[in-house]
Amino acid sequence: MPQDNDKIQITQEGFDGIKQEYDRLVATKRPQVVERLADARREGDLSENSEYQQARQELSFVDGRLTELEEMISRAQVVAARHDQCVQVALGCQVTVASSDGQEQVFHLVGQWEADPAAQKISAESPLGKSLLGKKIGDQVEVEVPAGRIHYQVLKID
Repeated sequence: MPQDNDKIQITQEGFDGIKQEYDRLVATKRPQVVERLADARREGDLSENSEYQQARQELSFVDGRLTELEEMISRAQVVAARHDQCVQVALGCQVTVASSDGQEQVFHLVGQWEADPAAQKISAESPLGKSLLGKKIGDQVEVEVPAGRIHYQVLKID
């Protein structure tokens, strides 16, 4: 049984996404792969049956992903984002920051399993996420990145 320190903090949106993926794999994907495997098995000689080998590999991948998702679901600690009461940066908040050159960016602070930098969803475990946690409007943040240091000022928290 997982202990509290084994919990994975995640937003409700991220948890719902994991649950949807799990349900889709169980209800649709896995049965399709099992059927492909059964069809390929009926074709005879398995040692030279590439469809059988591919179906076995895909089933192994699907089962591995299901195990991973089950683990995440069992360890998930859903953090409720209360956007109307975000006075400091916390998991689930959207943060608007301005860099030292005046450019504004909006980041959504999420759990590490739901991070998607292309969608501006950053993990609270990332260097930027860690530096933003607990900050308030007007606070300055300095982040060390491969290209050097970046300075931000927190403008808005939603």
